[in-house]
Amino acid sequence: MWLIALQRIIIDVVLHILWFPLWWVTGNVWLTLRWLSDMIRTGNDQLAPGLWLANLFVPMFGQTDWQGRIMSVAMRFVNVIVRAVLLVIWVIVSIAMSLFWLLIPVWLWMFTFWSWPVL
Repeated sequence: MWLIALQRIIIDVVLHILWFPLWWVTGNVWLTLRWLSDMIRTGNDQLAPGLWLANLFVPMFGQTDWQGRIMSVAMRFVNVIVRAVLLVIWVIVSIAMSLFWLLIPVWLWMFTFWSWPVL
């Protein structure tokens, strides 16, 4: 009984070791792209520069005099610029993290089987 269990465990381990590289370039890429799209969506939801841009000319605090409108437009314009820049930085960092995650096996392969250091 224990011999059959040991055989099944060994076969399972070997198949998992052989399947892992194939999974990394197929299933893992799909999971990483989903994670990347979720990160970009989350960044857009949190920073929402489009929402601030849509309300650019709406007076803040209900002040409809010309000083209130000028101040509202100026503040919202600065807010849109800062939030858009932060969103671009968020997207760049998310893409860099995704590429790093996908290239880990390549770097490990090069570092393990070649004698020269990577990076």
